[in-house]
Amino acid sequence: MSLILSMAAFALVASITPGPVNIIALSSGARYGFRATLRHVGGATLGFVLLLVLMGLGLHEVLQRWPGLTRVVQLGGVGFLLFMAWKLAMDNGHLGDADEGRAPSMFYGALMQWLNPKAWLACVAGMGAFVADGEARLVWQFAAIYLVICYVSVGCWAYAGSFLRSWLGNPATMRLFNRVMAVLLVASAVYLLLP
Repeated sequence: MSLILSMAAFALVASITPGPVNIIALSSGARYGFRATLRHVGGATLGFVLLLVLMGLGLHEVLQRWPGLTRVVQLGGVGFLLFMAWKLAMDNGHLGDADEGRAPSMFYGALMQWLNPKAWLACVAGMGAFVADGEARLVWQFAAIYLVICYVSVGCWAYAGSFLRSWLGNPATMRLFNRVMAVLLVASAVYLLLP
């Protein structure tokens, strides 16, 4: 039981803390509403859990053999964050139901996790701490715990964004909010480039 609680605590801390995926969930919740953002939440959760399982089943060994691959993922993630920041900064700030179709997709949420260095670090650290021997049962147990906690955590960020939606009803305020989110994404990207 203590192992399950430790896994859950680790998953909560890694999932609920600010990061690129959560910033996008917050911004999308504010821009498109909670329901439309649930696709992003689901995709981010499934993308992360898939990465976690693959890491637990041996992907970490591939990264140890080819460390350059880690750098490629890091640079791809930085590029993706900068692209997202640009999209947020250029948003016109108009809200409305017609925009719900343009909310981040499930695929987009999953892709964000695969390009998110925070997700890779959480997977490596989590598997190293709880499943160092690669026991499949523990990998799947950790993944099941993470599935629930990650979904709820990213969903909380989306809900917080939708809660802010009523205060961001005017386009100028929404543009300002999006630009602040864009700056946070750029700051995340710069942080990832630091040694």
